[in-house]
Amino acid sequence: MVYATRTEREGESWLKRWTAHLFYRVIRRITPVEVPRDTGDFRLLSRPVVEALRKLRERNRFMKGLFGWVGFRQTAVHYRRERRNAGKSKWNYWKLWNFALEGITSFSYLPLQFATYFGLSVAFCAFLYALFIIVRTLLLGRDVPGYPSLITVILFLGGVQLFAIGIVGEYVGRIYNEVKQRPLYLTRGEYGFAQDQESPAVGGKIQDNAKEGRTLNVP
Repeated sequence: MVYATRTEREGESWLKRWTAHLFYRVIRRITPVEVPRDTGDFRLLSRPVVEALRKLRERNRFMKGLFGWVGFRQTAVHYRRERRNAGKSKWNYWKLWNFALEGITSFSYLPLQFATYFGLSVAFCAFLYALFIIVRTLLLGRDVPGYPSLITVILFLGGVQLFAIGIVGEYVGRIYNEVKQRPLYLTRGEYGFAQDQESPAVGGKIQDNAKEGRTLNVP
């Protein structure tokens, strides 16, 4: 697989370059897939790579991630992209934002796990705040009756709810990975296997492996 990597992005605003830079760095950190930086979707593919991509039947196809997921040997060709001579890009910031969300959600369920960690943090902070309120009440007395206990309960229950949502998110993320039905492994090639090898006849019988091991009698 050969892909082209941009060394310079002429004709783009500083905001476009900065958001592109941020996107590639973020997705490389939160996903296990190696996505090349500053690289478009155009690739020079060999036949095994094409066949591997055809096995991926998911509908939301973030091709930058799929190219990295299938693996195989990859080589980059660096080039300097010049300013556009004619026309205008159809990719506005809203489309780029949706594209970034599609890439992150296609190969990572870290956003779902965020609710778990954030909920635990809120519940823990609420517990510490409750201890602080108790100590302050014992030492200095009550400022507003009922207010400290009410805030503590609200924060703690909110943290527990976020934690429960995060647990549900863990299961949803695993279901999401299963329904994609990506192959468990991919092979670069096959060696030592005949294309149309017939099953040998042993003892007047043929073992048909393609039909759930049923035995056929040979006259």
